Amino acid sequence: MAKSKYEYVKNFEAEDRCLPNCWIVVNLDGKCFQRFAEMHGFEKPNDKRSLELMSRSAAAVMEEIREIVLAYGQSDEYTFVFRKDTTLFNRRTEKILTIVNSLFSAAFVFYWKNFFGFTNMLYPPAFEGHVYLFPSELNLKDYLSWRQAELHANNLYSSAFWAMVLKGKLAPKEAEEKLRPIAYVSHKHEIILKDYGIVYNNEPILFRKGTTLIRKLVPMPGDAKFHQVVFPLCIDLTNEEFWRENSEILGLKPLTVFKPINNPVFPLKRQMNETNGDFSMKGPPKPPPTEISNNSNDKMKPFDRRMSDSNAKNKPEAMGK
Repeated sequence: MAKSKYEYVKNFEAEDRCLPNCWIVVNLDGKCFQRFAEMHGFEKPNDKRSLELMSRSAAAVMEEIREIVLAYGQSDEYTFVFRKDTTLFNRRTEKILTIVNSLFSAAFVFYWKNFFGFTNMLYPPAFEGHVYLFPSELNLKDYLSWRQAELHANNLYSSAFWAMVLKGKLAPKEAEEKLRPIAYVSHKHEIILKDYGIVYNNEPILFRKGTTLIRKLVPMPGDAKFHQVVFPLCIDLTNEEFWRENSEILGLKPLTVFKPINNPVFPLKRQMNETNGDFSMKGPPKPPPTEISNNSNDKMKPFDRRMSDSNAKNKPEAMGK
C-alpha cells in the first residue's frame, strides 16, 4: 500500500487483546429475538427449525475458523470456545468477536430457506456478542454447565407456560401468575404431568440439553484419508465422561476418530452426508471438509489455510495486525 501523509491516523485505532493462556469464549445472543420469533411464526415452546438453523449457522462458523474446538447452542444463543493457545488475529478481541458474529449472522440468513421453506424472512436478525476469558478448565466447564442449566430452567418454565396457554386455554398473564409462586422444579414437573399429561423428561433431548458441536476425524468410503467433520451432539456437559472421551477438546491434542456408539448424536437427519462426509441437517450438499494429511500441498480454501492450526502457531502475522 502506498505511503501517504494521512497514514498516521492508523495509530488511533483502539486495540484490546485477549489475555494469553486463557480460553477465549465468544457468546452470541439474539437481540429482541422474541419479537423476531413472533413475526416469523416460531412454534411454541420450541421451534425445531430455528434450533437446527442456529446449529447449521454455528457449524458454518466452525468450518471457517479452525481454531474453534467446541460450540454450544440453546434457544437463541450460541457459544464458541477457542483453543487456549490460539493466536488468531493476534488475540485481538474486536476482530475475533466481529468475525464470529458476522459469519454466524450471514449463515443464519443464507440457510434460512433450507429450514423455513417458503416462509420469507421479514427482516434480518441481529445478535449481540460477548467475550469471556477463562484461565482454567474448571472455569470453562462451569460456564458451559451454567448455560446448560439455564436452558433447563427456562425450557421447563416455557413448557409449563405454553401448556397452560395452548392446552389449558389460559391467557398468557393468567399462566404467568399461576407459575410465579412455583419455585421448585419438581412442582413444575408435577403441573405439566398432572394437568396436561406431559412427561418433561420424555421431551426431545434437543430441547432439554441443547446442541454441542465438536470436531472429529471420519474415514470416507473408498478414501484412505481422514476428513475433519463437525458433529452435533445432544449431551450433558456436566458429565465428566464426555470430557474424558473427547480429551482433545481441552487437552490441545490431535483430533480423534469419531465413535458413534459412545456419543449420542443430534437427532436430526444423518450426521454425515454420504456424498461429502460433512454433517448435514437440511439443504444442498456442501463442499467437502478439509482433508487432514501430512502433505503440505493439499488444497484448502484460502480462509481455511489461513486459519489452520499449523499456520496459527507458526505464522501469527498471517492472522492480522
